[in-house]
Amino acid sequence: MSNLAVDQTTYNYCALPLAPYACRPDQSKGRVHKEPESRNRTPFQRDRDRIIHSSAFRRLKYKTQVFVYDEGDHYRTRLTHTLEVAQITRTLARALMVNEDLAEAIALAHDLGHTPFAHIGEEFLNQAMKNYGGFDHNDQSLRVLTTLERRYPGWDGLNLSFETLEGVVKHNGPVEGAPHIAVAELQSQVDLGLNTHASLEAQVAALSDDIAYNNHDVEDGLRAGLFDLEELQEVSLLDEVLKVVHDNHKGIAKRYVVQEMIREMIGAMVDDVLAETQKRLAAVDPQSADDIRTAGQQVVAFSDGMKEKVDELRTFLFARMYEHYTMKRIWLKVERIVSDLFEAFHKNYQLLPDSWQTLVEESGGKGDEQARARVIADYIAGMTDRYAIREHERLFDLYWDLR
Repeated sequence: MSNLAVDQTTYNYCALPLAPYACRPDQSKGRVHKEPESRNRTPFQRDRDRIIHSSAFRRLKYKTQVFVYDEGDHYRTRLTHTLEVAQITRTLARALMVNEDLAEAIALAHDLGHTPFAHIGEEFLNQAMKNYGGFDHNDQSLRVLTTLERRYPGWDGLNLSFETLEGVVKHNGPVEGAPHIAVAELQSQVDLGLNTHASLEAQVAALSDDIAYNNHDVEDGLRAGLFDLEELQEVSLLDEVLKVVHDNHKGIAKRYVVQEMIREMIGAMVDDVLAETQKRLAAVDPQSADDIRTAGQQVVAFSDGMKEKVDELRTFLFARMYEHYTMKRIWLKVERIVSDLFEAFHKNYQLLPDSWQTLVEESGGKGDEQARARVIADYIAGMTDRYAIREHERLFDLYWDLR
């Protein structure tokens, strides 16, 4: 099934040569809603720009990556993480001769559906939604792109190209099992090929996400004092990188050791991905973007040796960072905030702002608990950390308006 509309504009589609397996904008499968394409930008450039100008993208500034926004000015937020992912994505995309604009658009969009308070907030919102279809931030990112952003008079959503939407849906691989609400709705309009892999551009964005968060979690964990450089030597990859840093820079200050370590580790991961991906490309010998989709495996990947080291790093971070007592205390507070907000709004949707009350009523949520719950989940998921904290105070601090 395909209801996509394609504009027949001819493009000077890339400043650099593209490999035959790259997604070309002049061969895009189009958009759900027909509209003239830009006179000066390719469809994928336009997608990227629409994402950057979206309200959801701006709100990432005050959404947690690991540490809540007010714990310090130098910790990553969801926005700075997204920008780091996009930077690594462009590096890999250019080296592999695929479409940088498409890869960047997918990277910039991949976390738009994240809740306040990062994965902690997602877990408790999913618990609140367990009887109403659940909550998944990947599906919510698609919902933001196709439904929740309301900036155009002719349709809801940003009306992005098939390739960008497909990349957001399948950047972690084929969709297994029953699709979530946003994917199911889009699939009813256009066949996303849910049982196939995504484009190479989407796979690049997905692995760039892994590279970015593993490295910046190490840096942020050091800054927070959750572990020190000596303890990092327990992790083989970090031990190797630290030896390289000390060999190359005798007697440098600790602050420079940390920066050099992160640079070396990102470089090592990028080099490994490029080498492994080139090996897999040679084996698959793809002659089109569809050959990547039907290859039967992820083509962009770490080597087995690097994957083992990255898994060891993740195990270390889980034990020493995500399970740290300071994080457990945040979990306790976030559970209270998210659960209280959901319960209050679901019990009485007239506590919502006027525009959201209207959305509840338009969705049939006045009498349908599931429809009402989905709108409330949209509202909570779209909050920044500070907005969620203030909403909770407004509702549950008896003296909020009297100070």
